[in-house]
Amino acid sequence: MAEVKMAAELRNEMGKNRSRQLRNKGYIPGILYGKGMETQPVKVDEAEFRKVLRKHGSSSLMDLELDDKVIPVIIKEIQEHPIKNQYLHVDFQKLRMDETVKLTIPIAIVGRENVEKGDIILVQQIDEINIECLPGNIPQSVEADVSNIDLNTPLLIEDLDIAKDENITILDDVKDPIAVLTEVAEEVEEDLEEEMPEVEVIGEESEEDADEE
Repeated sequence: MAEVKMAAELRNEMGKNRSRQLRNKGYIPGILYGKGMETQPVKVDEAEFRKVLRKHGSSSLMDLELDDKVIPVIIKEIQEHPIKNQYLHVDFQKLRMDETVKLTIPIAIVGRENVEKGDIILVQQIDEINIECLPGNIPQSVEADVSNIDLNTPLLIEDLDIAKDENITILDDVKDPIAVLTEVAEEVEEDLEEEMPEVEVIGEESEEDADEE
């Protein structure tokens, strides 16, 4: 049993207009699919969905409670409105607990406030990591502690605790940099100097004009 639970209902409302009506009533339309089953249209309460995402993230293993059944799932895709603060659709993937699953986990930077000082800033280069593991080993998030990294020495995927977990396979290149400390002051000054146009003083002849005369 997963620690995260979410109630869902089967839905008969299909099409754009019916989906819009569902959202106006406080539901998010979605689908449930998986190996060996037909895709089922479902709906979930938007307030409950937001609460689960805030507390557990979008990559956690969860039990979807549907028609007196408890189905292990992950959230495979979330569609959001480009302007409104509204979820348009959600895809749930049913899992088999004895089969590995591929998924993307967000990276949470820890210790940024300890290293960013003055002209030194932290540049995050990737914010998620692709993994494969059994459903029971799915992490809610991946922490990247940057408290002790040196200037211009990047923190790599292989430096993370998850990269040392024998139950999890990293699908990305473990040499990929996650974040790096860099100093920006000198670079900014150089860029400004390069972009500064040459100003011709009014009243002075250019060499070309003088030659022509």
